[in-house]
Amino acid sequence: MPQSLAKVYVHVVFSTKNGHPFITEKHRKNLHSYIVGILSKNGSFTEEVYANSDHIHLLCTLPRTITLANIVSKIKASSSKWLKTEGITKFQWQDGYAVFSVSASKVATVKNYIRNQPERHKKTIFKDELRTFFEKYEVSYDERYVWD
Repeated sequence: MPQSLAKVYVHVVFSTKNGHPFITEKHRKNLHSYIVGILSKNGSFTEEVYANSDHIHLLCTLPRTITLANIVSKIKASSSKWLKTEGITKFQWQDGYAVFSVSASKVATVKNYIRNQPERHKKTIFKDELRTFFEKYEVSYDERYVWD
């Protein structure tokens, strides 16, 4: 096969620095569009995105020509700069992130999960949501280093 082909879906989650509720309704829709643009420029297709006030969920494809760490870094650095130009002058994302693989057969389920973030967070806080993902995906973690 002379071509290199791939279609890898990932669910990316990261929070604002110290879980501060920086992201307001005023900025949410434009932030979504901005992040879709960053991903598109880097060869990634965005299936779904939702920015809560203190964290974000992205379901996208992982480009075959860029590392996961590199694409997340590009998203965070560029969107952080943009949010500062939009008046959120002290905006910062947390240093880390979480990524979970998604099979093609579960894309619709994860899209629905992300779309329902506002309802979910009426009942569940972000830390408990992420702990549930860690348990489901059997990710070992140390509470001292997850939240910043």
